[in-house]
Amino acid sequence: MSGDLLVFGSTGQVARELARLAPEATFLGRAAADLSDPAACAAAIRAHAPAAVINAAAWTAVDKAETEEPAAHLVNAAAPGAMAAECAARGIPFVQISTDYVFDGSGDRPWRPDDPVAPLGAYGRTKLAGEQAVQAAGGVHAILRTSWVFSAHGANFVKTMLRLGAERDRLTIVADQIGGPTPARDIAATCLAIAAGLGDAPGLTGIYHLSGAPDVSWADFARAIFARAGLAPEVVDIPSSAYPTPARRPANSRLDCAGLAAFGLARSDWGAGLDIVLKELGARA
Repeated sequence: MSGDLLVFGSTGQVARELARLAPEATFLGRAAADLSDPAACAAAIRAHAPAAVINAAAWTAVDKAETEEPAAHLVNAAAPGAMAAECAARGIPFVQISTDYVFDGSGDRPWRPDDPVAPLGAYGRTKLAGEQAVQAAGGVHAILRTSWVFSAHGANFVKTMLRLGAERDRLTIVADQIGGPTPARDIAATCLAIAAGLGDAPGLTGIYHLSGAPDVSWADFARAIFARAGLAPEVVDIPSSAYPTPARRPANSRLDCAGLAAFGLARSDWGAGLDIVLKELGARA
């Protein structure tokens, strides 16, 4: 399918992994399709007439969204809605990547795709609005919610910890937020499998979850990164209240990924993904 696949995004973590896994696909960066211009995104789909579309582009600056929600909404909601509507009109399967931030983070059980949504902040609201716009388009689609994305590219927790772990002897890290770190490569592979699966079985349209196993706190994830990279800073657990940010983060980001079985898929193993990323970065002990 990769030659008939159109991907929005080219420099983000997932888009770069999609380029590795599906190099023959067409990738549209901001210069070719600016998500702040939804009509241009729809026009790109008309121009390329692909067999499937994956939207791997988004506004991901969580804290910045608190003060720039209209701009984030344009990118995270209006643009995917325009893409989905164009795909629906042409019978093209559409895959949209979403986030655990659509939930309020309460409780301690994994969130199921049909659980009530209640975003805590602007980023979550804009991503939820994107989900709703994709659903309202009425076409064949999959919304893939994921969490705690990491890779060897861009800015992410793993790369930040490697830098700080090499600079400092002691780090204070939030320990009361729990979730599943997810390798961007696994998200890319899942998106490709879902896009192909929807082409064969449009009845699989719906919302799915993907996160890495096992669930872990940020502090314990940091410890795993340091252990595998041969770094030894002291990690001190702190509550979220001791590390205030403009946007509230969900305390419970656990995701129930059982629905992926419909595509013959299962949860990622973040440890295996972490080893690959550390090797790529040359940081493996």
